Amino acid sequence: MPRTPAELVAAEPGLAVSFEFDGRPVTALPGQTIAAALWAAGVLSWRTTRVNARPRGVFCGIGTCFDCLVTVNGRPGLRACLVPVRAGDTVTVQEGHGRAELAV
Repeated sequence: MPRTPAELVAAEPGLAVSFEFDGRPVTALPGQTIAAALWAAGVLSWRTTRVNARPRGVFCGIGTCFDCLVTVNGRPGLRACLVPVRAGDTVTVQEGHGRAELAV
Protein backbone atom coordinates (compact mmCIF):
# COMPACT_ATOMS: atom_id res chain seq x y z
CA MET A 1 0.00 0.00 0.00
CA PRO A 2 1.55 3.35 -0.97
CA ARG A 3 2.14 5.83 1.80
CA THR A 4 0.51 9.21 1.65
CA PRO A 5 2.29 12.50 2.34
CA ALA A 6 0.26 12.85 5.55
CA GLU A 7 1.50 9.47 6.75
CA LEU A 8 5.09 10.37 5.88
CA VAL A 9 4.89 13.56 7.94
CA ALA A 10 3.91 11.50 10.96
CA ALA A 11 6.59 8.86 10.33
CA GLU A 12 8.92 8.02 13.18
CA PRO A 13 12.49 7.42 12.03
CA GLY A 14 14.21 4.24 13.17
CA LEU A 15 17.52 4.08 14.96
CA ALA A 16 20.45 5.74 13.24
CA VAL A 17 23.05 3.57 11.54
CA SER A 18 26.75 4.31 11.26
CA PHE A 19 29.03 4.22 8.26
CA GLU A 20 32.52 5.48 7.54
CA PHE A 21 33.34 8.34 5.19
CA ASP A 22 37.04 8.80 4.43
CA GLY A 23 37.95 7.34 7.78
CA ARG A 24 35.51 9.27 9.94
CA PRO A 25 32.24 7.99 11.40
CA VAL A 26 28.97 9.37 10.04
CA THR A 27 25.43 8.49 11.10
CA ALA A 28 22.35 8.19 8.91
CA LEU A 29 18.69 7.48 9.37
CA PRO A 30 17.34 4.22 7.95
CA GLY A 31 16.64 4.60 4.24
CA GLN A 32 18.65 7.81 3.91
CA THR A 33 20.89 8.06 0.87
CA ILE A 34 24.63 8.52 1.18
CA ALA A 35 24.29 12.04 -0.25
CA ALA A 36 21.62 13.02 2.27
CA ALA A 37 23.65 11.63 5.15
CA LEU A 38 26.79 13.45 4.00
CA TRP A 39 24.88 16.70 3.63
CA ALA A 40 23.43 16.25 7.11
CA ALA A 41 27.00 15.77 8.38
CA GLY A 42 28.12 19.00 6.70
CA VAL A 43 30.01 17.34 3.84
CA LEU A 44 29.17 19.07 0.57
CA SER A 45 31.85 17.72 -1.78
CA TRP A 46 33.09 14.14 -2.15
CA ARG A 47 34.36 13.74 -5.69
CA THR A 48 36.91 15.47 -7.87
CA THR A 49 36.81 15.77 -11.63
CA ARG A 50 39.27 14.01 -13.94
CA VAL A 51 40.39 17.36 -15.34
CA ASN A 52 41.70 19.92 -12.83
CA ALA A 53 40.44 17.91 -9.81
CA ARG A 54 37.51 20.25 -9.21
CA PRO A 55 35.25 19.38 -6.26
CA ARG A 56 31.81 17.90 -6.86
CA GLY A 57 28.87 16.78 -4.71
CA VAL A 58 25.14 16.60 -5.31
CA PHE A 59 23.92 18.61 -8.29
CA CYS A 60 20.69 17.07 -9.59
CA GLY A 61 19.87 14.80 -6.65
CA ILE A 62 17.96 12.34 -8.85
CA GLY A 63 20.72 10.23 -10.37
CA THR A 64 20.95 11.98 -13.71
CA CYS A 65 24.12 14.06 -13.60
CA PHE A 66 26.75 11.71 -12.05
CA ASP A 67 28.33 14.59 -10.09
CA CYS A 68 27.91 12.74 -6.78
CA LEU A 69 29.92 9.61 -7.59
CA VAL A 70 31.51 7.86 -4.62
CA THR A 71 33.29 4.62 -3.92
CA VAL A 72 31.32 2.35 -1.59
CA ASN A 73 33.01 -0.69 -0.07
CA GLY A 74 35.67 -0.53 -2.80
CA ARG A 75 33.18 -0.25 -5.66
CA PRO A 76 33.64 3.05 -7.59
CA GLY A 77 31.14 4.94 -9.71
CA LEU A 78 28.07 4.77 -7.45
CA ARG A 79 25.74 7.75 -7.34
CA ALA A 80 25.50 8.91 -3.72
CA CYS A 81 22.06 10.43 -4.34
CA LEU A 82 20.61 7.01 -5.17
CA VAL A 83 22.44 4.60 -2.86
CA PRO A 84 20.88 4.09 0.57
CA VAL A 85 23.29 3.90 3.48
CA ARG A 86 23.83 0.47 5.03
CA ALA A 87 25.29 0.07 8.49
CA GLY A 88 29.04 -0.49 8.29
CA ASP A 89 29.49 0.80 4.73
CA THR A 90 32.86 2.30 3.91
CA VAL A 91 32.46 5.33 1.63
CA THR A 92 35.42 7.16 0.14
CA VAL A 93 35.93 10.19 -2.05
CA GLN A 94 36.15 9.29 -5.71
CA GLU A 95 38.93 10.94 -7.63
CA GLY A 96 38.59 11.15 -11.42
CA HIS A 97 36.70 8.18 -12.81
CA GLY A 98 37.52 5.98 -9.80
CA ARG A 99 39.50 3.39 -11.72
CA ALA A 100 43.06 4.64 -11.33
CA GLU A 101 44.21 1.10 -10.57
CA LEU A 102 43.19 0.09 -14.11
CA ALA A 103 45.23 2.84 -15.81
CA VAL A 104 47.89 1.54 -18.17
